[in-house]
Amino acid sequence: MSIRTTLPTVTERRVTVSTGDGVALAVREYGPRDADRTVVLLHGHCLRTESWTYVRDALLRRHPDARVVCYDHRGHGDSAAASRKTYNLEQLSRDLQDVLDAVAPTEPVVLVGHSMGGMTVLTYAAQHPHEIGTHIVGVALLATAASGLADAGIGRLLRNPVVSAFQAAVRRAPGPMHHAKLLTCKLFAPIIRTAEFGDRKVSPRVLALANAMRNETPIVTMASFLSEFMVYDRTDALAILSRIPTLVLCGCGDLMTPPSHSVAMAAAVECSDLVMVEGTGHSVILEQPDQVAEAINRLMARAGNPGQVAAVHFVA
Repeated sequence: MSIRTTLPTVTERRVTVSTGDGVALAVREYGPRDADRTVVLLHGHCLRTESWTYVRDALLRRHPDARVVCYDHRGHGDSAAASRKTYNLEQLSRDLQDVLDAVAPTEPVVLVGHSMGGMTVLTYAAQHPHEIGTHIVGVALLATAASGLADAGIGRLLRNPVVSAFQAAVRRAPGPMHHAKLLTCKLFAPIIRTAEFGDRKVSPRVLALANAMRNETPIVTMASFLSEFMVYDRTDALAILSRIPTLVLCGCGDLMTPPSHSVAMAAAVECSDLVMVEGTGHSVILEQPDQVAEAINRLMARAGNPGQVAAVHFVA
């Protein structure tokens, strides 16, 4: 399933970027090619660039002079599949570097990551500290964590032995397991909906989009990243982000990356802007895209004026 932009006058430019190990990544660009700043949006696990549609459009309305870049991670969306051994955050960080080298090699960049996309940004910051404050002038970490994913919320299920059994079954028989996944997604749709949206009333369009993106993700991609989440720890990147304006945002009802993760990250990043969006969960970018775009808007203003004061915001 795809959704059309609400900005028909904005031209979408499609680019294919080849990574260092030869994987073709599907990249989309919006806004002027000669923009003096670029916002790069990184989506979450089992999602794709369409998850940013509403936020992207809101940003382009506020900043018609900016360029927005979205891309599908390897094994997701329109990007090519790769060896399951490369489905890890270190490789996603290298992929991000390849995308930046190809489409935004010199101009100031603001990185915005949701969920696994935020983990990719943190991994990139740890691996490329020299880029933070020079090439990268702002970072937004949305509904994500720096460590301890298996210690809180639904993430504690990662420690369940069933997860290891599931991964082993996918390695042995990916084809039959993918067909089983489609049936399982229907069976467990109410549980997944609760994990992402809680008991809130959500637009049928938002639900349909979220379900479509999950169902289209290959099961090898889905399963392979789970081991990575269990051992993930990039708290070492947080001090590095103190060099630049940083936004930390989450939904108050997020069950996958509970607000405690965002509070901990914001406390470790000097002068970070902490935004708690009430009445939303892990899919905050789909549920409240205008509020998310407004927070990113403040980040972009701070990136252009580093002396601007950060604050804690509770958004209803």
